[in-house]
Amino acid sequence: MLRYLTRRLGQALLVVAGVVVLTFAVMRLVPGDPAVAFAGPKATPEELAAARRQFGLDDSIPVQLLNYVRDLLSGDWGISLHTRQPVRDDLYLAFPASLELVGTALLIAVVVGIPVGVLAARYKTKFPDIGVRFGSMLAVSVPVFWLALALQTVFASNLGWFPIAGEYDAKLDTTSPLTLWTNITVVDALITGNWPIFTSTLQHLVLPALVVAAYPTGVIAQMTRAALIEESGQDHTRLERALGFGETSILTRFALRPALNPVLSLIALVFAYSIVNGFLVEAVFNWPGLGRYAADSIRSLDTPAIAGVTLLVALVYVLANLVVDILQGFVDPRTRAR
Repeated sequence: MLRYLTRRLGQALLVVAGVVVLTFAVMRLVPGDPAVAFAGPKATPEELAAARRQFGLDDSIPVQLLNYVRDLLSGDWGISLHTRQPVRDDLYLAFPASLELVGTALLIAVVVGIPVGVLAARYKTKFPDIGVRFGSMLAVSVPVFWLALALQTVFASNLGWFPIAGEYDAKLDTTSPLTLWTNITVVDALITGNWPIFTSTLQHLVLPALVVAAYPTGVIAQMTRAALIEESGQDHTRLERALGFGETSILTRFALRPALNPVLSLIALVFAYSIVNGFLVEAVFNWPGLGRYAADSIRSLDTPAIAGVTLLVALVYVLANLVVDILQGFVDPRTRAR
């Protein structure tokens, strides 16, 4: 197991190194001069020269890359050109809201997708299976922005069941101010016992979380179904049938655990995808996460901020895959030999 973990960690570090180099290249390929964007179009030559020195733009490309890696390792992710704040601080404020949204969506996707996939595998080619396949295909293929607007129009604007936008009721900042611990609003409200903000955040979470959860729920259900059907044809399941176990018992007690390996890998993939996919959802529901920050950064050609968002999403993806690899090593010892 230790050798397996060391190998996976080494592979993750290589991917991170490649992402850092790619992010640096993107920063240099984006059109525009960061010094002009930072100092302003009316800056004097002296102010432009000072900005270029501040960003190290006068150094050679290899030196800039080394300085970029050194700054990243020391926690300096650069200065945002449009907020004039350290990118790391901006991401620290924006990422928890996205994590709150995507984490809730993935929880919904796992809780719904795996049981639904088991149901479809249990009744393969029958009505429940056909319904699950149709529903999962619809969930995967529907455009996320259309679904967001549709749910917002029906359940927020017309029926009034849920708030139309925002993370929680802004009036509560005055009546029930929240003490921040993790910057994840629903967690901080739960920790501090701020029930007005806690309930308001849950109400605001429902619609955007359902939109983000649609795609992962569909693919998790499809993968669970396919993995269980394949696993149910293995020799050990034939033996269990011969011993008199029922089909439901075979699927849930014996086939589900080994079938979870590809599902776990898929969850890591859809986690990173959902963060990026959530950018559109955040824009529709005015959710204060990475989506708004990324959109503002792109509009202002803020290369340090764009690079910071790109690097953060890549690091989350690598970390999620590493966690899944570790879980797979415990769930199925056969994966350690890969």
